[in-house]
Amino acid sequence: MAKMTQEEFDRHSAEVRETPEYQAAYRAAKLAYELGKQVREVREARGWTQAELATRAGMKQNAISRFEAGDGIPTLQTLDRLAAALDAHLTVGFEAA
Repeated sequence: MAKMTQEEFDRHSAEVRETPEYQAAYRAAKLAYELGKQVREVREARGWTQAELATRAGMKQNAISRFEAGDGIPTLQTLDRLAAALDAHLTVGFEAA
């Protein structure tokens, strides 16, 4: 297999980033990260550990850790459990772009 030059690599990377599949995956990863960050901030503001939040939400600590790191797209059920454990209101909706 021939070695790719930096210029070829950069061009190929730019092309890939323009595909609908890449854009969708990027938006999903960004959303997962933002949700995890929000939960971590609320948890830390309450002075709770991940283990404490996990107990309150009926989850395992490693699941909270993964969620806060943005590792994977959470289900609505998971978001609802976390909202209840944090005594927060879960809002899901659409906004105009």
